[in-house]
Amino acid sequence: MSPSATLSAPAPPKAKALPGVALDAYTGDPNFMASLARGLVVIEAFTPQTPQMTISQLSLRTGLSRAAVRRCLYTLSKLGFAGADESQRYSLRPKMLSLANTYTASSTLANAAQPILERMSNTYHESFSVATLDGEQIVYIARTSVTRVMSVDLHIGSRLPAFCTSMGRVLLAYLPQDQLESFLSRVILTQYTPRTINSIDKLRLALRNVRRNGYALVDQEYEIGLRSIAVPVYAGNGRVVAVVNLSGHAPRIPMLEMQTRFLPPLRAAAAELSVFLR
Repeated sequence: MSPSATLSAPAPPKAKALPGVALDAYTGDPNFMASLARGLVVIEAFTPQTPQMTISQLSLRTGLSRAAVRRCLYTLSKLGFAGADESQRYSLRPKMLSLANTYTASSTLANAAQPILERMSNTYHESFSVATLDGEQIVYIARTSVTRVMSVDLHIGSRLPAFCTSMGRVLLAYLPQDQLESFLSRVILTQYTPRTINSIDKLRLALRNVRRNGYALVDQEYEIGLRSIAVPVYAGNGRVVAVVNLSGHAPRIPMLEMQTRFLPPLRAAAAELSVFLR
């Protein structure tokens, strides 16, 4: 038998459960409102890339039955949060912004971050952001954009994968060990560019480097031409609860300039934000 014949076949990639199917984990919990959860799953299915969908498309995307999707959309439409055009393609309505505005208005961190980011953009003429971790993604809670640095239009509420972005790397690096292990056990390392980290071992090493250096510098792992640097924001209990980031075009901002010119003001902004969390 040849040596190669003794090698085991590579493990198939992990398949991520559809969000509607994932709700089955709560079956039997008397306090869990399954109907509310299904409605939120339907809302989250709409993205900038797919702002309009039919009931069938939403069913396929969410893993919910067509009947369940139809009831969710009926309720959302009656309340003014969704609607359909003549071809029965549904989309979210502007009233949905009231939910986001409620969060932003009640978030001390978001309110404190926006003027700090605007001041930094006025000084350095670059795009700055603040984000938090939500599951396997980062969520932008404050942002100023001087120039468009990505092919997608980023705004407050935008989500990006945590494992291959500078903000995500910082937030992951400072997670408690059990939470980090849980993340690593379920994350799917999508190869967005040839530079994207594509193994758990490499990701672990990158996260250790973040903790050692106190910042993350990611070079074109999510999108070719995008380079970013991020630093942690600490709460009063010493936990990292958010991150401040600068993102820019790789050909225009060398790696060394990211570290020498922008790292000190990013750390100063993070320290300023930390004051509001004490």
